[in-house]
Amino acid sequence: MLDVRKAAARGVSISGVLKPLDLQRFRSLLAEDTGQVRADLAFSRDEESRSVVRVVVEADVSIICQRCLQPMPLTVGSDNTLAILWNDDQANHLPRHLEPLIVDEEGCKLWELVEEELILALPQFSYHDTENCKQTLDPYNGPAPEELAGEGKPNPFDVLAQLKPGK
Repeated sequence: MLDVRKAAARGVSISGVLKPLDLQRFRSLLAEDTGQVRADLAFSRDEESRSVVRVVVEADVSIICQRCLQPMPLTVGSDNTLAILWNDDQANHLPRHLEPLIVDEEGCKLWELVEEELILALPQFSYHDTENCKQTLDPYNGPAPEELAGEGKPNPFDVLAQLKPGK
């Protein structure tokens, strides 16, 4: 755990590389355990003496295509500046260009911060290029088999026609 307020006062910068396996909540959104996550955190004070941290993360991972349900590579990234605050009341008074990071006296787990930024940066829906998905889905897009469309099968609703009055 890091005391982010002291880090901001000292102007600390931290960089590192993580594996998706290190970030369990983020990992659950991926197709595979492969890939890597790069994170750069720069703590400082802004022009109004607020403690801030600039968080730049980038991940090369594999996710599921929502169209063909096959794994696909994705590079996801985020570049945000967060104001380090004590409570929600302070967050209500932040300028629009800053996001709140509410931290108590104990400090902040940096890997959780990186994980949150990655989860927020993931697109809601991910798709291959249409051509890639088309190759996977072509066997399912053909015409219906003749035996399903044949006239030899009785209509299951014919029984209901017999129950109709006047027949």
